[in-house]
Amino acid sequence: MAILSIVALVAATLFAGAALYITLVEHPARLVLDDGSLLAQWQPSYDRALPIQSGLAILGGVAGLAAWYLSGDWRWIAGSVALLANWPFTLVVIFPVNKQLQATRPEQANAESRQLLVQWGRLHAVRSALGTLSAILFAWALTSAL
Repeated sequence: MAILSIVALVAATLFAGAALYITLVEHPARLVLDDGSLLAQWQPSYDRALPIQSGLAILGGVAGLAAWYLSGDWRWIAGSVALLANWPFTLVVIFPVNKQLQATRPEQANAESRQLLVQWGRLHAVRSALGTLSAILFAWALTSAL
């Protein structure tokens, strides 16, 4: 149980930290760029972040579910639901925006692509909030178990 709890907490914390960095630092910084440079920076950044963020959500969510199963503590399942909720939220809400942005070449970037990136930033903030909520719930459950 202890190792699963730690894995869940570490994965959720890494997810939240990366998501918060993107939301609070990286994305606002790139928004000062011109339209073409903005899109040119976002596209490879998104491609690199995708496997890391999705893997951390799965790892933390599954480990949290296992910790809940073994302990019966509601905080583990609540944290897992928050962390795993990033998957359907991303696929249903963010993916259509991502698809439009990925299909646009940087030399075609304009006010419309910029507005999509502003929208993407707001949507990504939801991912940051879900990850942070998960990390808080996992930390709370782990410290209560000690």
